[in-house]
Amino acid sequence: MPREQTFSIATSGCGFRCLNCQNWDISQRSPEETKDPRGDELRLRPERLEQLRAGDPERLSMFPEDVVAMSKHLKCTSVAYTYSEPTAFYEYMYDTAKLARSEGLKNIWVTCGYITPRPLEELCGVLDAANVDLKSFDDKIYQKLNSGRLQPILDTLKTLKRRGVWFEVTNLVVPTYTDDLDMIRRMCDWLVENIGSDYPLHFSRFHPAHKLAHLPPTPPNVLTEARSIARAAGLHHVYIGNLRGVKDAGTTFCPKCGKPVVRRHVYSVYLLQVTDGKCDFCGADIGGVWS
Repeated sequence: MPREQTFSIATSGCGFRCLNCQNWDISQRSPEETKDPRGDELRLRPERLEQLRAGDPERLSMFPEDVVAMSKHLKCTSVAYTYSEPTAFYEYMYDTAKLARSEGLKNIWVTCGYITPRPLEELCGVLDAANVDLKSFDDKIYQKLNSGRLQPILDTLKTLKRRGVWFEVTNLVVPTYTDDLDMIRRMCDWLVENIGSDYPLHFSRFHPAHKLAHLPPTPPNVLTEARSIARAAGLHHVYIGNLRGVKDAGTTFCPKCGKPVVRRHVYSVYLLQVTDGKCDFCGADIGGVWS
């Protein structure tokens, strides 16, 4: 939904222990460490915005009805469950998503994808889109870097496709861990064979953080080479994130006529040549949620 705003929220906690976590101050902490429960309740509501701006943000609460009210007040068309891992407080996300959908808002799940089948099937009933971190394509690296396993994430991608939930995949390229171009080639081949060519893949630049602060940022040439590999494998929409100055890093090209149909700069869209999900030039379908 280019040019639309989303209301992004996070809870504390995560099922992973990623050495490179960019949001470790949220994901690796308990609720007691991120929220001050003392005093009367202080809920974030539109009618109290001015009062709350001068208050203590660590005391704020947001119930599902508060999230929906704030989203509508700020003219956001969707709610994004993001920053940490939303499944750490699954019930909160699910209850909020149900209410949001009943109020005409869309739901976006930004996730590591590590979830068992039953709650995932339930969640798919209220999801409109997802961004799934496919952190590597090697089980040993998943265990060492993220304390997880690869197969459940692959199963999540298959389930999202089967249930008709639009999703995009992000692969953070971490030096000495996930910058193996042969592994990236295998990952791209798997995506094309099992998921298809039209689901976007984002290669994201690593920046030193958390327990990997000693590593350098990902070299730009590694990211551009990864993009070339993905395109050669047959993926139509491949992007580079967290890196400025790369030509067409966030540009969407029509897979049929090759013309740019969406141009982006950071979080802004400044060219949009897609109408009702079709290329304005040749009428080909452009995968995504457009309205």
